[in-house]
Amino acid sequence: MRFNAVRVGLIVLAVCPLGRAAEHVTQKNGFELDCARHEIVGDKVRLYFSAQGAEGNFLEVAADSVVRVEKIADAPAAPVTVVPPVATAGLTKAEMQEMLSHAGDVHNIDADLLASVVRAESGGQVKAVSRTGAKGLMQLMPGTATEMGVADAFRPEQNIAGGTAYLDALLTRYHDNVALALAAYNAGPGAVDKYHGVPPYRETRAYVARVIREFNRRKQMALVARAQ
Repeated sequence: MRFNAVRVGLIVLAVCPLGRAAEHVTQKNGFELDCARHEIVGDKVRLYFSAQGAEGNFLEVAADSVVRVEKIADAPAAPVTVVPPVATAGLTKAEMQEMLSHAGDVHNIDADLLASVVRAESGGQVKAVSRTGAKGLMQLMPGTATEMGVADAFRPEQNIAGGTAYLDALLTRYHDNVALALAAYNAGPGAVDKYHGVPPYRETRAYVARVIREFNRRKQMALVARAQ
């Protein structure tokens, strides 16, 4: 498939998981991120995204790749958008996974990445509608839905097909840079082009980090399952 857990795990360094940040980490390759704290584990540096250091909520990087770690003021937590529970039109997890796998095969995108976008966008709610008018599982704006040939954004198979096609177009536009493609999916290509990178919007940076962490979590769970 187009992406793997290692590649996307590294891309999370290009964004800043906001809220409770206490340290700013800079690496030799130019990547930067904010984290709650760091811990040296052998030849690795473990970067925690929560002060409690919850299992799975950290990223390990090579110790010699870190240029400096700076203390920063605690930032207020980003507002959380709660998707209200709505009818799922009888769609089962297995059916959704089948649709995601099919769309992923068509566009050569890992189905787990698509599932991570669905979770971040709608929480898996078929009838979800945002305050800006985005609809369905992958939260398609009316204009985007029309461009992608989606006649009914509340039909799961159409929404997933349209959302995947749009994400594919963004990945192509940004040369398979997942962070930029996700940022453009959230804030629009115009914002990414304007700032020549992930826009300095709290919501967008938190969104990109959330999708990538969910993707890595899915891959880690799959590895554990195979090892059992």
